[in-house]
Amino acid sequence: MKILKGWLIGIFVLMAGCVAQVQEQGSAVKSPVDYVNPYMGNISHLLVPTYPTIHLPNSLLRVYPERADYTSVRLHGLPLEVTSHRGVSAFNLSPFQENPKDVKPVISFSYDQEKITPYSYSVYLDEAQIDVDFAVSHQSAMYALKFEQQEAPGIILNSLNGGMKWDGKAISGWQLIGNDTRVFLYLVPNEKPENVSVLKDGKMLTASDALGKNACLVLNFPKGKTELQVHYGISFISAEQAEKNLKREVAGKTVAEIQAEGRKIWNEALGKIEVQGGTENERTVFYTSLYRCYERPVCISEDGRYYSAFDHRVHSDNGRPFYTDDWIWDSYRALHPLRILVNPERENDILHSFVLMAEQMPHMWMPTFPEITGDSRRMNSNHGVASVLDAYRKGLHGFDLEKAFEACKKGITEKTLAPWSGKPAGALSAFYQKHGYIPALKPGEKEMIPEVNSFERRQAVAVTLGTAYDEWCLSQLADTLGKEADATRFLKASFNYRNLYNPETQFFHPKDAEGKFIEPFDYRFSGGVGVRDYYDENNGWTYRWDVQHNIPDLIHLMGGKKAFAQNLDALFTTPMGRGKREFYTQLPDQTGNVGQFTMANEPSLHIPYLYNYAGQPWKTQKLVRALLHEWFRNDLMGVPGDEDGGGLSSFVVFSSMGFYPVTPGKPVYSIGSPLFTNVKIHLANGKTFELEAKNTSDENKYIQSATLNGKPLDEPVLNHSDLMNGAKLVLVMGNRANRNWGAHQKP
Repeated sequence: MKILKGWLIGIFVLMAGCVAQVQEQGSAVKSPVDYVNPYMGNISHLLVPTYPTIHLPNSLLRVYPERADYTSVRLHGLPLEVTSHRGVSAFNLSPFQENPKDVKPVISFSYDQEKITPYSYSVYLDEAQIDVDFAVSHQSAMYALKFEQQEAPGIILNSLNGGMKWDGKAISGWQLIGNDTRVFLYLVPNEKPENVSVLKDGKMLTASDALGKNACLVLNFPKGKTELQVHYGISFISAEQAEKNLKREVAGKTVAEIQAEGRKIWNEALGKIEVQGGTENERTVFYTSLYRCYERPVCISEDGRYYSAFDHRVHSDNGRPFYTDDWIWDSYRALHPLRILVNPERENDILHSFVLMAEQMPHMWMPTFPEITGDSRRMNSNHGVASVLDAYRKGLHGFDLEKAFEACKKGITEKTLAPWSGKPAGALSAFYQKHGYIPALKPGEKEMIPEVNSFERRQAVAVTLGTAYDEWCLSQLADTLGKEADATRFLKASFNYRNLYNPETQFFHPKDAEGKFIEPFDYRFSGGVGVRDYYDENNGWTYRWDVQHNIPDLIHLMGGKKAFAQNLDALFTTPMGRGKREFYTQLPDQTGNVGQFTMANEPSLHIPYLYNYAGQPWKTQKLVRALLHEWFRNDLMGVPGDEDGGGLSSFVVFSSMGFYPVTPGKPVYSIGSPLFTNVKIHLANGKTFELEAKNTSDENKYIQSATLNGKPLDEPVLNHSDLMNGAKLVLVMGNRANRNWGAHQKP
């Protein structure tokens, strides 16, 4: 009887769980990966926010359809590998039937019936009458091709700049993708070709080796063959390793089998965060954003080895995966903090990889934009230090903190502070060390410092503020390590943002080398394209709030919480000042506007949460809801700007759950307004953090009261330690602001 009773209870629980997952329309149960829409945000105002990428979480092999734009009606062949999250493919495959009269390295296809999931791709090449099905693993993949015409089938394989060879059973090849970085291919068709030719200068040559620009091999198969499968592996070590990757992951498997494995892997990754409630579109936007957060960085360890473009050598990974392709300028803000919650072991390995990169480079500088091809040193500041501090303070100690500190310190003090430069510190950095700010050029003044990029300019205010934050992070790390002199030095330097604060305007204002504010000055438009003379991609209205590490002092500078809140109000209400065409011509990255606020660029992400610090958290709740619904939608234009492979999406994930890490480096989160009635984060320590939002809806966006583990919570703050201990946060929501709740946040 007890067995029967237990069995019945189990059935009821299972049924209840299934019912909870059924869509409102009563259709089939959906798993987390079924909510992902890779097309979301493929078109935007000006930039290309996202690509419909097919890959497994943080994996080496990534592809997406190659076309000029989402609306393009033709595909440029079929990609085999994309080495950057928005780069061109390293290899390309073009199927055909009967040799085309106008032979080209890559065939342009008309297409229809395209379907993309995170783990699969299918498309019908309608003019060519070829059906395509694709499945991806971590370092290998498979295409299945069905030919509907009567002519003999074939494929063209292209390497943009490299070499390819047919050895009688497989094609091996390579392509140069950087100064000394190559990506290797090993591809096996399931049918031996009748003929193999080299395509060169539009002509077919009898040969089995191709070399140089657009190196191409053409494989012709027997007439009457209607189906063809190709399995292939990708490597950054060698073609032999690519063959091993193929055999380890996909050899002997069908497309359906590989896709089933990929689907399982994605559901495990996305299922670490479980949401209930909300609308179908809100769940789609949430899980699509979470999928985007797994696009970078990528693991390039292959059977215990990896090729490092940081010293151009193959290394043993000593049992720990090696990761690269991480644009830290934006990913430190929310993507790294999100990974600490959903995959702390991977975050430990990523930071360990950063330290290895620094050791492999000549100067032991912490990387800023580590890519497959090395550290590209893009953007400004050196925010890897923020990710190191944030992880360590949140309990991740799986990397050498001493080495990380030294690499961060050298990257900030020994490398130039000039944006987009990997040169040693020069006159610009020396001036900063002496005077505490980056000097701006006067209008018409010629640049004389050689390390300054001619297009990116000095970005005087952005670099000063960003470096002050980096130095605060250094001070905290130094204090942890017992380095008193460094802790004191960098803590003092962390206040350098004050040197550019203009008390009359209450903006951060560029100064020249004599210490005078640049005048006349327009905080919207002064500074050239992207206002890069003084800021970076965003104007002075955005950088007015770029003091993440010391918000109480920023409040003090502005004259208190009331004035601070009024300045925030002005941000969201001040008009663009020009027509959209003129505004975006100068500021193409500053789209997604609400007044002068831009939802499209990462330096803005923490700003909506600043009302919490001003004693007006109800405004944060209102704003976050509005921004999520207005700018992140389940459609082609559903992302407002350059998404950067998780940069914006991580804001969506956090904000949809109801909290956000305003200051990476501090183990606290600022509470907003959750979209879902229930959120569960299944933590690596076996515990589950749960957030319940009672009565939440589009109208009920305001927090009326809150409890944490049953005790009243009166501040809009969630401690990381509580979250990791499996706390339960309950928010009671209503349709009118409770202006008393959370109004007295401590500094």
